Amino acid sequence: MDFSELKTAIGAGLLSFPVTPFDAEQRLDLDNYRAHVAWLAQYPAAALFAAGGTGEFFSLTQSEVVETVKAAKDVAGNTPIIAGCGYGTAMAVELAQACQKAGADGLLLLPQYLVGAEQAGLVDRVRRVCQAVDIGVIVYNRDNSILSAESIARLAEECPNLIGFKDGHGNVELVTRVCTLLGDRLSYIGGMPTAEVFAKAYKAAGVTTYSSAIFNFLPQQALGFYDALCADDNDSMNRMLKEFFYPYLAIRDRGRGYAVSIVKAGMKVIGRDTGPVRSPLTDLTGEELKMLAGVMASAFGEDVVKHPF
Repeated sequence: MDFSELKTAIGAGLLSFPVTPFDAEQRLDLDNYRAHVAWLAQYPAAALFAAGGTGEFFSLTQSEVVETVKAAKDVAGNTPIIAGCGYGTAMAVELAQACQKAGADGLLLLPQYLVGAEQAGLVDRVRRVCQAVDIGVIVYNRDNSILSAESIARLAEECPNLIGFKDGHGNVELVTRVCTLLGDRLSYIGGMPTAEVFAKAYKAAGVTTYSSAIFNFLPQQALGFYDALCADDNDSMNRMLKEFFYPYLAIRDRGRGYAVSIVKAGMKVIGRDTGPVRSPLTDLTGEELKMLAGVMASAFGEDVVKHPF
């Protein structure tokens, strides 16, 4: 897909990032992954992120990232596949090129490993990745990689294939500044954990879409919330926030790393088990899994719960 087409696509619909299945020994389970991506691709997501944050990019080897991209492309049909990319500059460039060769339609550039850096260094890293590929690149502002609005504007001038800005930092003032300064040059994506909770505020700042974790196990409900957001249907959004998202957050916040673990738990609840999270993450306890099933059943009906409890 041409990067200008990808930019238009990602700004016009809901995004999501499939979990990466592992077997009981935490080995990559590509057959299960293909089945999961094929199932999600039946729903009208604007794009899917292979090996994104919820896909446990941080726990995958570089070769496993490439394998997941290939597997996703095998079954995604017309749904664009955006590959996770990250680490230090040299590693990010190498991985970006391998993902493009594997068929990725675009890249999501996650923060570098561990260290902070000055704006000049952050800009150089993004520039080098963009220049290394012909596909679209989305920069992810989060944690130790926070680009200023001026840095984003500079990169947008220098890198035609920089197509998107995803925010997982939560500084609405910075997001508003980026959206105002760059206008329609980029597509803007909400990337906070459980992004639906922030969606109304981000829309007011100029962010037209977000990546939904619950789309993994509740795709129809995730799309329903997104449709309500687009229609400014506050009653429907507030009902889902109160009945599902806030109780869901209460479980998610019981453990470190649970923003990922709870999504795989949701897969188990609906009877589409994608295995455990990979170390160093830990899975929800049996009690917490039952709590999640109860929240889902209360909000959306007993039929969504397929796992025997």
